[in-house]
Amino acid sequence: MLELAGIIILGILAQWVAWKFKIPAILPLILIGLFVGPFAAEFLSSDGTKWIEPIWNGEEGLFPGSGLFYFVSLAISIILFEGGLTLRMSEIKNVAPSISKLITLGSLVTFFCAGIAAHHLMQLSWEMSFLFSALIIVTGPTVITPILRNIPLKKDVSTILKWEGILIDPIGALVAVLVYEFISVEGGGEFTKTAFIEFGKVVLFGSTFGFTFAHALNFAMNRRLIPHYLLNIFALASVLGVFVLSDSFAHESGLLAVVVMGMVLGNSNSPYLKDLLYFKESLSILLISILFILLSANINYEDLLLIFNWNTAILFAIIIFVIRPLGVFLSTHNSKLKINEKLFISWVGPRGIVAAGIASLFGLELAHRGFEGAEYITPLVFTIVLGTVLLNATTARLFAKVAGVFLTKSDGILIVGAAEFSRLIGSYLLKNNRNVVLIDNNQNNVRKSKELGLEAINTDIYSDTLIDNIELSDVGYLMALTGNADINNYVITKFSEQFGENGTFRLVSEEEKNNKDNNPEIGLFSHTDDFNSLTEVSRNYPDIYEVPLNNLEHFQKLIAATEKEPNSIPLFIKDGNGELEIISSYNTTIESIGKKYKLVILGKKINS
Repeated sequence: MLELAGIIILGILAQWVAWKFKIPAILPLILIGLFVGPFAAEFLSSDGTKWIEPIWNGEEGLFPGSGLFYFVSLAISIILFEGGLTLRMSEIKNVAPSISKLITLGSLVTFFCAGIAAHHLMQLSWEMSFLFSALIIVTGPTVITPILRNIPLKKDVSTILKWEGILIDPIGALVAVLVYEFISVEGGGEFTKTAFIEFGKVVLFGSTFGFTFAHALNFAMNRRLIPHYLLNIFALASVLGVFVLSDSFAHESGLLAVVVMGMVLGNSNSPYLKDLLYFKESLSILLISILFILLSANINYEDLLLIFNWNTAILFAIIIFVIRPLGVFLSTHNSKLKINEKLFISWVGPRGIVAAGIASLFGLELAHRGFEGAEYITPLVFTIVLGTVLLNATTARLFAKVAGVFLTKSDGILIVGAAEFSRLIGSYLLKNNRNVVLIDNNQNNVRKSKELGLEAINTDIYSDTLIDNIELSDVGYLMALTGNADINNYVITKFSEQFGENGTFRLVSEEEKNNKDNNPEIGLFSHTDDFNSLTEVSRNYPDIYEVPLNNLEHFQKLIAATEKEPNSIPLFIKDGNGELEIISSYNTTIESIGKKYKLVILGKKINS
């Protein structure tokens, strides 16, 4: 009981440490597992036992016999199902060509080149070599996001890294599963008629069960045959049921079934997908916390010694310095990316949770069944995972500066609230070459924003997903434009440090607009225009125009004119170089007007 409680406590503690120090959670999880497992047995225990012993002498420990394999199988099935849920076919079609090539051509380069390198350097069979190379295809958002969260990057670079991690997770898992299935069939992976028949059965049953039960579950949810309070639990039971059922028809087809089930359900546009994702994400965090401490602890010191040689170091170097750059440069050929941006993308390729988890599962099973070289799979993949995460976590920021992709000034603008006037302002900023992102929890507002060509995110402002979004790393201005004063104040308090390094602004509230003494300096535009007045003006006069300025006195005269005309609201001052300065409530920051300056106004035109 002490060991079980200790695993959960240590796992959650590792997740907290990862959050606190902004590092990938997989790093402290694996290190803790190695410490309480093989290192404790070798250096700390007087009798040579591990502090946490998943399996001991085959039939003892926390998971005697095949218990650990069954637990890992079920846990990985849930994690892969969640990965499948996140894969949208529309996203693959719409992402930039560079991302599409990275998850296809880049994956093929890694698969074949790493397989050849592992075969010749580690003396593994071709089957085991290509299983290893399939496992290290994936990067994953859970390791990419913490590394890049605090590195201001050009939007194209952060977008490519983010979407590569999201889209390649289930694709890499699928490739690894298929390679494993081929090895597992009769004939031990040899190119025989029996092997192909068994492999075909795995693909057939896995795909069929996954596809069929995904549609069945979606039908049951949409017809409200399942009460809402049972929805997540029912989905969990369905995933486990499909995994076991598919496995009973074709041995080892369960993992393929749950990946397909997740992918089909994720592309069904079900209104309940968000609920499923939130639940599965929380469950996956708990399972991952338990899983990686267990799997790391289950590695024996002798297994680590197997790979403690120069050949492993050479293989690691080839993967980092040759294979990853080769895949990136081939995938981004003829793209708009510069050489330094390609170099940075090549440098950042940490392997993640799917790689380590599936490697442990496959390594356990294949070693148990006596496949030669299977004992190398788990420690070798763990070495690549730990090495890449450590390397990128410690050097990504420095490498970004050396490569010249580190943004010294973040001039993107985050607008909280996507009402009609927010969309007008966002469209004007976009036309003036400013990166603009609008966020709103109203899907209709988000949809209308996207129709205007604006980037918009449908999210809850109280969620942590906004801070985790690495595509917002170039944002330096924060504008809270919602109709709720409490939300605007919360936005300023919560996100000013993250997104408002160059300026943080919010609308004045209804109580503040007639009280100059209490009106904050962060108030936007004018001290008499709150959400309601901006909404009314944008409805009646949906136009933003520019008025040339002669001098400071002319500017002050126009501002006075807008105060008398309630349907005209000053927004920005545009200088001769096209740079925009946000006008605050009392214009205390405007000290001079230069040549070719313009006043940007929303609403009814005034006499200039």
